[in-house]
Amino acid sequence: MTDHFDALETRAPAVREREQFARLPLQIAHAKAHAPAFARMLAGVDPAQITTRAALAQLPVTRKSELLELQKADRPFGGFATTRWGDARRVFASPGPICEPEGSAPDYWRLARALFAAGFRRGDLIHNCFSYHFTPAGSMVESGAHALGCSVFPGGVGQTEHQVQAMVALRPDGYAGTPSFLKIILDKADELGVKVPGLRKALMSGEAFPPTLRDALIARGIAAYQVYASADLGTMAYETPAREGLVVDEGVLVEIVRPGTGDPAAPGEVGEVVVTLLANVDYPLIRFGTGDLSAWLPGTSPCGRTNERIKGWLGRADQTTKVKGMFVHPAQVATIIKRHPEIVRGRLVVENPGGNDRMTLHVEISSHQPARPDVIVESIRDVTKLRSDVAFHAPGELPNDGKVIDDCRTYTRNASGDVDSLRKLA
Repeated sequence: MTDHFDALETRAPAVREREQFARLPLQIAHAKAHAPAFARMLAGVDPAQITTRAALAQLPVTRKSELLELQKADRPFGGFATTRWGDARRVFASPGPICEPEGSAPDYWRLARALFAAGFRRGDLIHNCFSYHFTPAGSMVESGAHALGCSVFPGGVGQTEHQVQAMVALRPDGYAGTPSFLKIILDKADELGVKVPGLRKALMSGEAFPPTLRDALIARGIAAYQVYASADLGTMAYETPAREGLVVDEGVLVEIVRPGTGDPAAPGEVGEVVVTLLANVDYPLIRFGTGDLSAWLPGTSPCGRTNERIKGWLGRADQTTKVKGMFVHPAQVATIIKRHPEIVRGRLVVENPGGNDRMTLHVEISSHQPARPDVIVESIRDVTKLRSDVAFHAPGELPNDGKVIDDCRTYTRNASGDVDSLRKLA
């Protein structure tokens, strides 16, 4: 058995960058020509000029949080798909509902690479416990498994005792699904007093995979790894036996941007994951904001894969909140910060002492430029239509957790069942 899925995983980073940015203009040109939404958004863009990360960063970001309304206005895919009925193999509706097409290309969602990194090989049987209806997770794993040469038992979700019976009868080599459901199945097997022979590997996604559960599975002889994937984009990054962060998939360009903007975050800074698909001709998403937070992990993986690495899922970037009846968005905080060159970084904290909403913009200030709190307060009022205090900090003092808006309000219920505010204890 080889250690890597293909030669792309171990190519020199400079070669990867050159080859991917040679492909990118073709993908952008295809999106402009065949996807009406991109024809509008990129009307003034010459695809041939988008050959660097700096050039890519100038293109607009389409965020997942916007997709529902965009699809309502232009059914079924918001004008972002190039495929049509008869060409798309399947169509899914994730919660929202947000619709996603599945094209006919082998391993359409690019899961084979992640399965390989998790130890799956040709000839394995995979017990697939991702959902097979409405959402694409089951199909994502199955198409990747077939591309890898694996057979699949479509277990789907629920019916725990039947899952155990199928595992006993078929002796699958591995499991694909959520971490919690595998634990439920194994606990049920213990309760029934039966062994699940042969189960030695697993690919996890869809929820947090705590180290305690990972270690408990290892104690059972099951090596489980994570894949970071979505219904819109397929695989974005995946865990390898090195267990150091997640290696970026070869079929995407990943950026980490400051929440609410399209501006690249500094190395190591937590920001929003923005993804561009390089080879998907059916749904050619360009600079798609996932709403997830992560950060770059420096260095190269000891497993020999040379692509960039991210630290994994670190929370949500869409931190929109409502204050005194007004929505406040991360993009508004970014606008305020851009108006004041002396601000290095900002974080809007919302509290409700005594039941009254209060905003404070905490800002890191450069030592080279003076700051005028009254001018910053005026900018906040101008952008948000709300009053706010300002608190100053030295560079590096604010938490590096990707939060642009931190809603610290707390609530409880009184004896009559009404909601009362409860002051947060210091």
